[in-house]
Formats: sequence, structure tokens, C-alpha cells
Amino acid sequence: MSEVQSWMNGDDNDEGMSEFRYDTQLLIDGDDLDEDEVFDYISNNFKGDCLLAVGGDGDPIKIHYHTNEPWLVLQYCSTLGEIYDIVIEDMDRQSRGLQG
Repeated sequence: MSEVQSWMNGDDNDEGMSEFRYDTQLLIDGDDLDEDEVFDYISNNFKGDCLLAVGGDGDPIKIHYHTNEPWLVLQYCSTLGEIYDIVIEDMDRQSRGLQG
């Protein structure tokens, strides 16, 4: 894996929680993937924070992003190649100590 990028622009609410509810993680495997291009597209087109785009140059790209609309991120990433190891966690539910 190559360069790591991160981007944070979300505001925390009074309880210190991000305004974005879902922790969205996945891997993208495809031809000629560029983590900089993926990073730029996600950060410019989907509301969220804590974006990481790591990999490329023949390796899968790992995406980590906090958003309220994870399905839009998944839809975009699926146009780039095969997506797998998809994890979407409800951070609001976790903060309240609820499971599943």
C-alpha cells in the first residue's frame, strides 16, 4: 500500500459525536486505480469526514469514510472495480452501547 490521505471536515455535536453516523469501510480491486483520484472524487461529491484512501499502484484501495449515506459511496466505488470486505457500522448506535 502506498500513500495515506486523510480529510476531516465534520463538526462534532455537543456530545463529541460526529454529525456523520455511518463508519463506511471497504476495499476496491480494479485496474489502474489511483487513490488520489478516488480520494478527490469522494471528498468532492459525498458529505462526510475522516476520509482515508490507501493503496493503488496494483494493490486494492482501502476506503474509510464517515457519512450519512454510505450507499452512495458504495455505488461509486462499485463503478471502479470489485468491492469487498464491506463494513458499515452505526457509530451512533455504538456510542449508546447497543450491539447489532
